[in-house]
Amino acid sequence: MTKRYWNINLEDMMEAGVHFGHGTRKWNPKIRPYISAKRKGIHIINLTRTARFLSEACDLVFDAASKGKKFLIVGTKTKAADLVARAAIKAQCHYVNKKWPGGLLTNWSTTETRLHKFRDLKMEENMGRLNRLPKRDAAVLKRKLSHLQTYLSGIQYMTGLPDIVIIVDQQEEYTALLECITLGIPTICLIDTNCDPDLADISIPANDDAIASIRYILNKLVFAICEGRSSYIRNP
Repeated sequence: MTKRYWNINLEDMMEAGVHFGHGTRKWNPKIRPYISAKRKGIHIINLTRTARFLSEACDLVFDAASKGKKFLIVGTKTKAADLVARAAIKAQCHYVNKKWPGGLLTNWSTTETRLHKFRDLKMEENMGRLNRLPKRDAAVLKRKLSHLQTYLSGIQYMTGLPDIVIIVDQQEEYTALLECITLGIPTICLIDTNCDPDLADISIPANDDAIASIRYILNKLVFAICEGRSSYIRNP
């Protein structure tokens, strides 16, 4: 049972299109308990189940944030990228919204090395040192910095593995999910009707293609994280 009231209601979810799944031929049989109907060749997600699991996820992230835990939000497909960045920045979370670098978590020592390089290059650029180098050397380093900026900017302040990972679209971020499973990092996944609900610690059945649906789910989780962080600040 949810411990707090998160103002999750079926009407708002329907308006956001959270209930629209994939075509009936493109589904994972394990998702059957989360489907309420079929309509014009599309599975309809049971929003009562969505509300339950979203509430549980909000409880989890609230409790974790109230204890100062760290979050990573992952969503790299085009429709989700901007939403993920904005949500993460608002909730002071780390994020990956471009291509997931394989081994980002499971090979953390290499990731740390890349992050140190990224931060060093940013400092060099900010101090104007790159512009004082020979043009060819400066161009090489600037290209390197641009590449690192693209893939590491959302985790540039990460100093260790996250405590909880929130994943938008299980299928798209399967590699990230497997790394979390390998390391025993708790996960919250937004899952559509083509996903396996058993892979994440909390699976939230929802449309993972519609921007409005993704925004709705992220907004609820972000609000819960912010509330938890506020509690942590008041009672460190």
